[in-house]
Amino acid sequence: MTRYFQWHASPLGELLLAASDRGVTDVHVGAGKYVPAIPRDWLEAPRNPLLLQLQRELDAYFAGRVHRFGVPLDARGTDFQKRAWAALAEIPYGETRTYGEQAAAIGRPQAARAVGAANGRNPIGIVVPCHRVVGADGAMTGYAGGVDCKVYLLKLEGAL
Repeated sequence: MTRYFQWHASPLGELLLAASDRGVTDVHVGAGKYVPAIPRDWLEAPRNPLLLQLQRELDAYFAGRVHRFGVPLDARGTDFQKRAWAALAEIPYGETRTYGEQAAAIGRPQAARAVGAANGRNPIGIVVPCHRVVGADGAMTGYAGGVDCKVYLLKLEGAL
């Protein structure tokens, strides 16, 4: 399966965007913790329609005009990770949840730590909003893009 990528400027710095023919596979903050090395078989594709749609939606999100993304997704992960990421997508713009609340939402109330690990491996940051999950005490716990980026995104959404 071919993946296409490009870099996109944002208020957080450069974002690495990637997509398959089915949907977006990756959105990573360039300075983030889990930015993958770009595999040799990924093709740079500045005119890819999915990546162009994603760029428009990200720009509108950062301008405060988009609260939910419509670009198709093609997330790669385990079944548990995909369930955790689906629960992230249900957290409304401008709201936060705790890891425990997210674990309960997927029917695994004792799995808050596993949910945290799944969130940390979310390959489609911002679009799949793992930044909306906070510690049980409201603390700004880890974020693959960096805690500063998490705080920025939550302030942008009015959650802080």
